[in-house]
Amino acid sequence: MSTAAALPSGIDSLSHRERERERGQDIAPLLQVDNVSLEYRTPERVVRATHRVSFDVHAADRFVLLGPSGCGKSTLLKAVGGFIPPVEGEIRLDGQRVTHPDPDRIVVFQEFDQLPPWKTVKQNVMFPLLASRTLGKKEAAERALHYLDKVGLAKFADVHPHQLSGGMKQRVAIARALAMQPRVLLMDEPFAALDALTRRKMQQELLELWDEVRFTLLFVTHSIEEALVVGNRVALLSPHPGRMRAEVNSHGFSLASHGGAEFQSTAQRIHDMLFEEEPEAVAVP
Repeated sequence: MSTAAALPSGIDSLSHRERERERGQDIAPLLQVDNVSLEYRTPERVVRATHRVSFDVHAADRFVLLGPSGCGKSTLLKAVGGFIPPVEGEIRLDGQRVTHPDPDRIVVFQEFDQLPPWKTVKQNVMFPLLASRTLGKKEAAERALHYLDKVGLAKFADVHPHQLSGGMKQRVAIARALAMQPRVLLMDEPFAALDALTRRKMQQELLELWDEVRFTLLFVTHSIEEALVVGNRVALLSPHPGRMRAEVNSHGFSLASHGGAEFQSTAQRIHDMLFEEEPEAVAVP
């Protein structure tokens, strides 16, 4: 039996790039992760975080990296950001190899305290625009207010971060990232520390913002439900070291899908795939 035939319905063993090649289409992806292996060093040894991971992200994709803790998904995100060099394989943006951090890839982390507390909300959003000399002060202020309005915080422009809730701080961080107008927005479990109701609200606001701005998103989570809601494509990574298990087309799901039979069935199948035992290699005579 072929690998594809053995997979549950709705789950694809082929990468997006392979599917498009089979259809005879030549759609250039914005971001390519090509057979990337990543390692990090501990005092005792070198640990392999991911092993030969490949996927493509196209413009305006909401691509989610999903897997259990320790599978290397956050490490992959940092590598796409240019902070960690692959030991094997290559990461390309618009066909150019990623070798260092750049404003065309901006990261939003899960920590609330990523905003300098001595700056106002508007100043926080302006700061990277000014520090990178992307815009002058007047233009940076105008763009900051534009994106604060997009995330519903324009009236809080002149307050300081300590006056905001956790969810509001995350919205400021998202506005700050989008104000740089990156080619790819990288989000590393940005809602993981929020309570359930605030997390759901932030997911909704992120999707509404995407509907309006159509940015390209690479999103990391270990929540199956969040992956299906936030992503239009979901990459399933195996337990450590992370390998590509499969890819799920999830564009048909939304926050309204929670509790639905198809949503729950897909979530269960993904859970089974993520945590099933890897088959042992069999020698072929």
